[in-house]
Amino acid sequence: MRRSLACLATVWTVLCADAWAQGSPPPQSLALLPHTPWEAAPDTAAKPQRATWLPPVSSLLIPGSGQLMMGQERGAIYLVLEALLLTQAVSFSSEGGRESDRYRALAFTVARAPFDPVKPDTAFEYYEKVAEFIESGPFDTDPGPALVPPTDERTFNGFQWDLARRTFFADPDDPPPPNSPEYQRALEFYRQHAVGPNFIWTWRNAGLEQDLYRQSIRRSDDAFRRATTWFGLLLANHVLSFVDAFISTRLAGNEHQLEVESALLDQGPGQAPVWQLGLKVGF
Repeated sequence: MRRSLACLATVWTVLCADAWAQGSPPPQSLALLPHTPWEAAPDTAAKPQRATWLPPVSSLLIPGSGQLMMGQERGAIYLVLEALLLTQAVSFSSEGGRESDRYRALAFTVARAPFDPVKPDTAFEYYEKVAEFIESGPFDTDPGPALVPPTDERTFNGFQWDLARRTFFADPDDPPPPNSPEYQRALEFYRQHAVGPNFIWTWRNAGLEQDLYRQSIRRSDDAFRRATTWFGLLLANHVLSFVDAFISTRLAGNEHQLEVESALLDQGPGQAPVWQLGLKVGF
């Protein structure tokens, strides 16, 4: 895929450079200009009008291509940065996806295996809770029609019921009657935040697997954060190349000079790189 993108970028740059070099055709042929037989035809043929919008748009799509079609060697810097940033962004994104598949597989095959064989997927916040608590606890401890939440605060559902009691009861240790408004509001809070029967889990007798699960979810988070950083730098490279090409076309034909200085600074292991950029216009 990367090779195909590189070939596409090369073809685009060559085509745009050819269009920029040729310009638009003159509005009138020299042979049609009126002149007398004893004098040469005046040299009034219009110079090709180049499409000034082409280099900026080209640079916005493929950074550096607009600079290269104008004969500016700094366009190669944008292209090299584009390849580097794209490679890093895709690499970290792929790593995050692999780690995500790994911790989801552990949750399905270990933590949720003793329960419902149907393992529906859900939001990422759920998997964060699976990493924090050793087990979810039951949703309802009463086999009858009434909902009776668990009271073990070491479990996720027990923790949610304890939070509901502390929020809605005057005294968490002295619950009001089940038919009271306070108790019903606490039950409604519990229904909204507790884990239902289809998503209960346990890491009992699987401490090693839970440690692996926590490591995998941390690596996935870190990889996706790094991918976001690199994609942000990738977008910045497109914007800067566009602005550079736009200014260059505006200054074309004048004696102004535009210089671009860029550097990718390594901040050390575990730290996102810092991209330092600068534009200098001379008059």
